[in-house]
Amino acid sequence: MFDGDCQFCSAVANFVRKNDPTGRFTLVPLASPEGQALLEATGGPPRDDTFVLLDYGSRFERSDAALSLALGLRWPWPLAYALMLVPQALRDDVYRFVACNRRGFTGETDERHNLESPP
Repeated sequence: MFDGDCQFCSAVANFVRKNDPTGRFTLVPLASPEGQALLEATGGPPRDDTFVLLDYGSRFERSDAALSLALGLRWPWPLAYALMLVPQALRDDVYRFVACNRRGFTGETDERHNLESPP
């Protein structure tokens, strides 16, 4: 689940779709009815500005979610999982920096941005 109103987040979601060779991941905006129902069923809203990965009954947030997601993508992205060796506090600090600055990376305005339609 990702922030569907964020251009950067939508670009990342589109990247995941294009690099998900088996169609393993279903991308759902956090604020959508589906997203809200999934959040409620798995522990409520995320603790902070993050995306949420549900994978085989486990829930991941922040850097754990990003690196766990990388495992399911096309080569060479699974190599990123090696970053799990970095202490979680440091990984999450980097994740929070990106999350706090993501709208500035794309020059985003307050307009709503949509996920591309599936091919």
